[in-house]
Amino acid sequence: MGIALIVLAIMMMIAIAVPLVQRLAPAFGGRVTAAQRRSYEKLPHYQANRFQYPVPTRMTTNAKDMFPVAWEFLRGSPSRQPKGAYPMVELDSRSLEQPDKPRVVWFGHSAALLQTDGLTILFDPMFGTAPSPFPMVGGKRYGGRLPLRLEDIPSIDYVFITHDHYDHLDYSSIKRLKDKVSHFLVPLGVANHLKRWGVEEKRITELDWWQELELGSLKIACAPSRHFSGRGTGDRDSTLWCSWVIHSRETRLFFSGDSGYGPHFKEIGDQYGPFDLTMMECGQYDERWSAIHMLPEQTVQAHEDVRGDVLIPIHWGGFTLALHDWTDPPERVVKEAERRGVRMATPRVGESVTIGSEAYPQSRWWRDV
Repeated sequence: MGIALIVLAIMMMIAIAVPLVQRLAPAFGGRVTAAQRRSYEKLPHYQANRFQYPVPTRMTTNAKDMFPVAWEFLRGSPSRQPKGAYPMVELDSRSLEQPDKPRVVWFGHSAALLQTDGLTILFDPMFGTAPSPFPMVGGKRYGGRLPLRLEDIPSIDYVFITHDHYDHLDYSSIKRLKDKVSHFLVPLGVANHLKRWGVEEKRITELDWWQELELGSLKIACAPSRHFSGRGTGDRDSTLWCSWVIHSRETRLFFSGDSGYGPHFKEIGDQYGPFDLTMMECGQYDERWSAIHMLPEQTVQAHEDVRGDVLIPIHWGGFTLALHDWTDPPERVVKEAERRGVRMATPRVGESVTIGSEAYPQSRWWRDV
């Protein structure tokens, strides 16, 4: 009886402590309000206080199935991390001056910079050391650093966020970058996080799936993805997740965010394609959660569905968040792209990809790490 009371007391302390920590620690962000939830109820992809993808999307999360996954993570494997020095293209303020032609610079995982029409745009700028509310906990960034100092990033016209997971929306990165940013574009509900971190509401625009917006020379659309959201207990799917369509005078780009494969890719291609360049998720996958993270072969299919020309695989090369070898994503996506005759760019972290060029980075640099 005494042991049962102790266990019950510990469980009650945890039940009280966890919400308190989430409320006090700013990295967890802000919560969706009751008024916001009421406004979402009219949306076809919002039911029972949750956003949802139109096609049933299941991720195996029961204890029986997830225990082996947790055990494999705890056991670890040397093949899930780079062994040697991690290659990067070093950048400074001069190397990030506006180019003559539109370009993309990849920073590892899903963080990327687009320069087009004289604008500087960031996607999912996770520049922190670990995708966690407490950076001392969690898998560390490959190479332990970025290829540039954040102080050298030029003034940023727009930041596009796809969803509120820690590997895409990082508290420390937003705090350090926010005063350089003119405007943030986010899916529904994500503004609450930014506002808690000191970004003024007037500098944030929230969009729903299929909403379009003109920003000077840019025409953008917030498009669907097949994923989920949440930063703590009790907020699963309370905010929306998305992909982004960017049409500028100089180029047309699709940024997938996180997504399982689904019919939305063809719908996006029919409505907004073709694209000169796609940046498509291809890492942190597993058959058990393929509904929310594509397998690399599906990445190539999704690229073809949206009618893309050149494919840059993303969501790899930054952190270990799944059980596969760290080189599996590029190896599998390259093999499938070659089989299908799809053009690919495989830049190193920090390397520029000039959109519309005849030559793209195509080295298999990860094989030498």
